[in-house]
Amino acid sequence: MKDGIKRKGIMGGTFNPIHIGHLLLAETARDACFLDEILFIPSGHSYMKDKVEMADKYMRFAMTSLAIENNPYFKLSAIEVERQGNTYTFETLLSLRENEPETAFYFIMGADSLFHLESWKNPEIIFASCTILAAVRDEKGQSAMEEQIAYLEKKYAARIELLPLKEFSISSTDIRKKRKLGHSIRYMVPEQVMAYIEEHHLYQ
Repeated sequence: MKDGIKRKGIMGGTFNPIHIGHLLLAETARDACFLDEILFIPSGHSYMKDKVEMADKYMRFAMTSLAIENNPYFKLSAIEVERQGNTYTFETLLSLRENEPETAFYFIMGADSLFHLESWKNPEIIFASCTILAAVRDEKGQSAMEEQIAYLEKKYAARIELLPLKEFSISSTDIRKKRKLGHSIRYMVPEQVMAYIEEHHLYQ
């Protein structure tokens, strides 16, 4: 708690599956921005991921729970898993702000998401509801990212901060591909998550 205001980070995503890049990004944001906690919110039905091989939402929720169970600052929310129909980030943010009007929310994302954020439903509500925390790109992409931030700040009066962490090379897509090929995903996901994936024969 800083100045009486709770600072809560939000890690949204399909987490299909959750991997160590997600966890490292969340922990970096918590530490760098003095966040009181990080709320992980697995998506229910994401309207932008229809063509992706998607594990059942309750399985993705379970894997996320296993991944964060040893970090006392990491919390889990079922707000999108329990919602019927498509899930939208702006609706989630409005709901969180309604329940916690005194909390300052920080939405955490990778660098590439910053370039796609305008294609999300009602981006103006997203920008008005939280501060964006984005991982940095490599040096080659740094100038493009700074231009994008300046553009979004001007158009939406957005509040955007960069995190001292470059975008991680591990992705859920790579993990699913490795599983299909029968390759190891050890050290890409927490041990508990890997055991869950193997037990339920996911992504084969």
